[in-house]
Amino acid sequence: LQARAAVRDVGRVLGLPYGQVNRVAELIPNNPAKPVTLAQAIEGEPKLQELRGEEGTRRLLDVALQLEGLYRHASTHAAGLVIGDRPLIDLVPLYRDPKAGTLVTQYSMKYVEQAGLVKFDFLGLTTLTILKQAVGLLTGLGTTVDLDTIPLDDPATYAMLSAGDAGGVFQFESPGMRDVLRQMRPDRFEDLIAAVALYRPGPMANIPDYCRRKHGEPWAPPHPQLAPILAETYGIMVYQEQVMQIAQTMAGYSLGAADLLRRAMGKKIRAEMEQQRATFTGGATARGITPDKATEVFDLMARFADYGFNKSHAAAYALVSYQTAWMKANHPVAFLAACMNLALSNTDKIAALRSEAGRMGIAVLPPDINRSGALFTIEVDGSTQRIRYALAAVKKVGQAAMEALVAVRDARPFRDLADLATRVDPRPLSKMQLENLARAGAFDSLVPNRAQVMAGAETILKRAQAQAEEAATGQAGLFGGGGQPEPLRLPPTPDWPEMERLAFEAEAIGFHLTAHPMDAYAAALRRLDVVPANSVDVRARAGATRLRLAGCIVGTPGVRRTKSGSPMMWVSLSDASGTAEITLFSEVLMASRDVLKAGAAVIMKVDVRLDGDSVRLTAADCQALDVAAAEIGTGLRVWLDRSEAVPHIRAVLTREGEGRGTVTLIPRIDEAQAVEVTLPGRWHVSPRLGQALKSLPGVERVEEV
Repeated sequence: LQARAAVRDVGRVLGLPYGQVNRVAELIPNNPAKPVTLAQAIEGEPKLQELRGEEGTRRLLDVALQLEGLYRHASTHAAGLVIGDRPLIDLVPLYRDPKAGTLVTQYSMKYVEQAGLVKFDFLGLTTLTILKQAVGLLTGLGTTVDLDTIPLDDPATYAMLSAGDAGGVFQFESPGMRDVLRQMRPDRFEDLIAAVALYRPGPMANIPDYCRRKHGEPWAPPHPQLAPILAETYGIMVYQEQVMQIAQTMAGYSLGAADLLRRAMGKKIRAEMEQQRATFTGGATARGITPDKATEVFDLMARFADYGFNKSHAAAYALVSYQTAWMKANHPVAFLAACMNLALSNTDKIAALRSEAGRMGIAVLPPDINRSGALFTIEVDGSTQRIRYALAAVKKVGQAAMEALVAVRDARPFRDLADLATRVDPRPLSKMQLENLARAGAFDSLVPNRAQVMAGAETILKRAQAQAEEAATGQAGLFGGGGQPEPLRLPPTPDWPEMERLAFEAEAIGFHLTAHPMDAYAAALRRLDVVPANSVDVRARAGATRLRLAGCIVGTPGVRRTKSGSPMMWVSLSDASGTAEITLFSEVLMASRDVLKAGAAVIMKVDVRLDGDSVRLTAADCQALDVAAAEIGTGLRVWLDRSEAVPHIRAVLTREGEGRGTVTLIPRIDEAQAVEVTLPGRWHVSPRLGQALKSLPGVERVEEV
């Protein structure tokens, strides 16, 4: 139990109000690199001393002070494994984890080594699987890649990283790390090792110095003998190995003794540190270094040891990071496809990768029952490579069922739905799976009407089950006999309107893939000066404080309460470029409550604030996008190929009502001639009106002006 956790746990047990407990906990500094005790926090924070005068808070702090430092629960190191030279029960007390059933040492990692055990950390990285899959995809395309022999000085890789283009790159994809790469502009492998080691609480303070010195700022070592040791990191102690080298060079330590010094510094054992100080200064003065300089260097190493990093660990991680970046820079399609396969059940991650692919000009094709694999695959058209969406990435269909379907299809593509129904194994399939595949558009190449396929899902499944039963009994019935199967009679259902079609697609896939509802608002968004979601971060860091965003509300937003009890809401807005998270506080929330519904298209003015590496967006105003689009007075041009469309157009315009826009009808008189008729009055012109007119019989096309 550390200070904050102790306060929160005690407050909960004592039944104190959350706001009161949280106010006390927030006054305790949170420094993971050097935790502050509760006693130190009280001593250094006058506000805590003042709150301690209150009866409830005094008891809270008194109990927390007694419990701080005790063990809160039994926990297991995520990757730790110990071995001994005899049965472990003879060396340490053991504990059986009731959840996992595994044996765990009751000693922490600090003490198992003193008890005579050797400790290992085994780290499993999904990135290694991504790289293996990317290499496999390239092999399938006839390109052989050996990641162990790629050059470590590839200009394209360093140019990409220097631009902060690190989406999907191991260790480097966070906004903060991208900023570091832009400042550092790495051009050698050693820079990547340093970036991995420096980007942690504590050593982060050295990043600006490292970058400035890398780009020409003069520096000098604490002592001339240290220049060769610190040259790689421009005079900054970054690695534990540098401490060991300094001890060797300045004080004559052996490698084994230098490692003991490193361990003593890392564990901060005072008695051992004082002994090491005497050994270091004695060895340094014996080599002609003044006692003052020896003490200065030892103190510098001791301060560094608070957050020193193991270079061999950083180098191993940096190598994986470089291989990932090299793959992205040189084979981006295979890299992104492999990343998507590892995120098969994580819709948000796939959506982010799809946005990254769009930014790089790589097309992600929709799922197709005859072209998609169970996983993401690469399709080649001439010199162009594209990613084909995975069937198993469609929600609620299951990877095993899709693998079985693809295995049946790979002999030959399905001719139609009847052919599919007679060949697939119905056992792993359900009506819901077929419906979701239809929503996602997976059957478009067989039947373009998605609504009809969804309505006929049960018909498809029953045909498949009947065929399987006949095959099991050895009968050749109505659908057997080796000829063409009888066509399926699907319900005569009209297809969904475009907006509804896209909504169902987003429901099945998790985001809009083939198009986006906001595409219909393109002209209005330009007039309203709306910023794409993927540009918010850049605009914020360039100094923007207020922006206008528009999009569809993702999911059903729920109202929460602030610490003061007033209502608030977090809303995720999706446009064609990505998503943005926006906070709405009580005043804006209450004024716009009616439009804040799942799937609704809205436009917001947002206040922008940088909070460390994050960008915070707070709504200042919110309204329905249709209303905003109608207020700017756009117009529609409607091409007619039959006169019977006119009364239907009149009915739709009457229903929508008057506004600021114009409507122009363009009936075709003959193949070579058309006239334009601008209707009298002003109308409530919006993309919704355009969609309604497009669906009318006799309307050839609609264009927004």
